Amino acid sequence: MAPSLKSNPDWWRGAVIYQVYPRSFQDTKGDGAGDLKGVTQRLDYIASLGVDAIWLSPFFTSPMADMGYDVSDYCDVDPMFGTLADFDALLKKAHQLGIKVIIDQVISHTSDQHPWFKESRSDRTNAKSDWYVWADPKPDGTAPNNWLSIFGGPAWEWDGVRKQYYMHNFLGSQPDLNFHNQDVQDALLETVRFWLKRGVDGFRLDTVNFYFHDKELRDNPPLVHDEDAIGLDAPDVNPYGMQNHLYDKTQPENIGFLQRFRALLDEFGDRASVGEVGDGARSLKTVAAYTSGGDKLQMCYTFDLLGPDFTATHIRRCVTAFQDAVTDGWVCWAFSNHDVTRHISRFAQTIEERDRIARLAISVLSALRGSICLYQGEELALPEAELELADLRDPYGIRFWPAFKGRDGCRTPMVWEKDVDYAGFSDVKPWLPVPKEHRPLAADVQEGIPDSVLAHYRQTLAFRREHAPMLDGSMSFVETNQDLLMFIREKAGEKLLFVFNLRRGPQTVSLPKGVVIAEAVPMPGFAPLFEGGEISLEALDVFCGRMSL
Repeated sequence: MAPSLKSNPDWWRGAVIYQVYPRSFQDTKGDGAGDLKGVTQRLDYIASLGVDAIWLSPFFTSPMADMGYDVSDYCDVDPMFGTLADFDALLKKAHQLGIKVIIDQVISHTSDQHPWFKESRSDRTNAKSDWYVWADPKPDGTAPNNWLSIFGGPAWEWDGVRKQYYMHNFLGSQPDLNFHNQDVQDALLETVRFWLKRGVDGFRLDTVNFYFHDKELRDNPPLVHDEDAIGLDAPDVNPYGMQNHLYDKTQPENIGFLQRFRALLDEFGDRASVGEVGDGARSLKTVAAYTSGGDKLQMCYTFDLLGPDFTATHIRRCVTAFQDAVTDGWVCWAFSNHDVTRHISRFAQTIEERDRIARLAISVLSALRGSICLYQGEELALPEAELELADLRDPYGIRFWPAFKGRDGCRTPMVWEKDVDYAGFSDVKPWLPVPKEHRPLAADVQEGIPDSVLAHYRQTLAFRREHAPMLDGSMSFVETNQDLLMFIREKAGEKLLFVFNLRRGPQTVSLPKGVVIAEAVPMPGFAPLFEGGEISLEALDVFCGRMSL
């Protein structure tokens, strides 16, 4: 019998979300690009992992200048991905399997091919003339201010018809909507309502802190670097990171819109939202503002754990900073997604330790307080693909090559079958190459092997479901003078101590005063020695024990 989707307004709290990048998941049309039918075909595999929800990257109608993050119709499916009927079939099967469906809502900007923008740019007096961020040039013809685009160059594009500049935080073909205009907000919320009525369970809000801009168009000041700050806005090869982005994003007016967004979700019951916050060192303060009070977003994620640092000090610092800043909000932790180098390549120092790092990383992630997001292929321990410039499709990578190679290395096709053409993803040459080093890690190779990374993911997520403290229990760190990640999770009469040795050498840990372990509760794949109040951990090892209450 299929699991039932019981009414639970807090289903998202502690949920495991699996991100699907549809273009690279499964091709059923034979054109080298994945599609919605392909996702539906692979839903049984996703369900076998033990996740609660899937997050689908954009599949809306789009010119695909930024792989679908440039939307030209919010209420239809791009033909490369299928049809609305295909989406409905996907949604139906996911619900039959007990899986919620979250879709990627990209509303800070549209494509320049969206009918709204075509009308807006036609002249300065049309009904949508103020739907985008337009501004006159300076007297010398240059851009209105010093704001920069994340994808390189000024955040302003000249339009010869209106004889004005329009703002774009990303590509020049991705003009920013003017959220100061109430009609824009209303129109966007109606597109959200369209998908809510169709039955989606939630939304991932792309660049959620980019919605509003400073009305006065004030220049951003230079960034004064703080070595202790957490969070990154852009790779260090990008001058975008040289500004303190006080005025081009994260404006106070955003709070009111998020309250409107939440009120709409609440009309439909058990729906949820997760916001992507890219705000440099201010990210956690922004998360606190956007998730507090129970009247805005349910949760947010930041880029704090999406960097190269996989140490006890860094993780403890990020989690502590979140707990200090966010008193009544919620976070969604992740180590990988479609925008960053895969974490196996970021964290592993050698090829030989990749499997061990994969096991350790999901064990750490599953034990943190918050919801967690997995990115397709990480359960197979896929490393970042090394691509040539000629292979790239990502405009970000093409712009900054070779200093920054972009995001295509984490977006290559899923490897389903080792020994078939294109690893079972497609019958024809895919839109991005299938890396040779990915083939031995294919799902069919790992399926049925008890000690595979795929099996470890399933076992670890099952372990997480079996222990209430790991879902939404309290979390407190234990002081130690060793380089260890040690914390306690507690809920419903169960108290668990977790000890993670993220170093490349063994460590012996004496339990701190007042910490009494009633019994070891080994996490899958790890079996450290526990005897006489001491824990003997191998390199990259984990201990879990049930504490006496």
